[in-house]
Amino acid sequence: MSEDRFLDGRIRVTQPDGGFRAGIDAVLLAASLVVRSGETLVELGCGAGTATLCAAARSPEGRFRGIDIDPDMIALAQANAAANGLAERAAFETGDVALGHMAGPVDQVFFNPPFFDDPSALRPPKPGKTRAYLTGDTSLADWVGAARRLLKPKGRVTLIHRADRLGDILTLLQSGWGDVAIRPIHPRADSAAKRVLVSARRDTKGALHLHPPLVLHDDAGGQYSAEAEAILRGRAGIVM
Repeated sequence: MSEDRFLDGRIRVTQPDGGFRAGIDAVLLAASLVVRSGETLVELGCGAGTATLCAAARSPEGRFRGIDIDPDMIALAQANAAANGLAERAAFETGDVALGHMAGPVDQVFFNPPFFDDPSALRPPKPGKTRAYLTGDTSLADWVGAARRLLKPKGRVTLIHRADRLGDILTLLQSGWGDVAIRPIHPRADSAAKRVLVSARRDTKGALHLHPPLVLHDDAGGQYSAEAEAILRGRAGIVM
């Protein structure tokens, strides 16, 4: 196990040395959430709890639940919540997105779904990463469907994914969703987007909003841009 720090050290997360390890995607996902007082938010596929705990630290007015299929990761997430003093507002439980048997309704759902549907598309560097990177029997449609079942009418879903899956995401959000917002994430200003943040509201008909890109690095030297630095340190959010 190793301990990693997020939000300028405000959040400490213990996670396995091998297998899936949360990083910048989880922090960006948490930064994109706007939480109103008293709202309940659920993260699907929470792993060790990084995104949920970052969101809870950024939004003390909300209550959070993390759901994951792996009981070992849930135990780790619970320990991380306690270590960060967030156990009263961030609870974790086992659940399977494919089965969809999760208690709702809630105000918002957020997730960072597995990146590859085709097991031949990627062989993770360590066996423990397989579940995190490959959906197996769980498709992106299952994730969106699980979010819809959990949400109240007009509740919001937010996800981060590979930019090349944007077309698939928008197809899934064509029916029964509105107020779709898109924020491309580029490694550098002169490179193509690698990630995309997408949010939508259930049972609404609002127009699609395409926001300016978030550029993570100023140049090839690897320094974070001022905007990205502020977000990653928890001093700013991502407008969606």
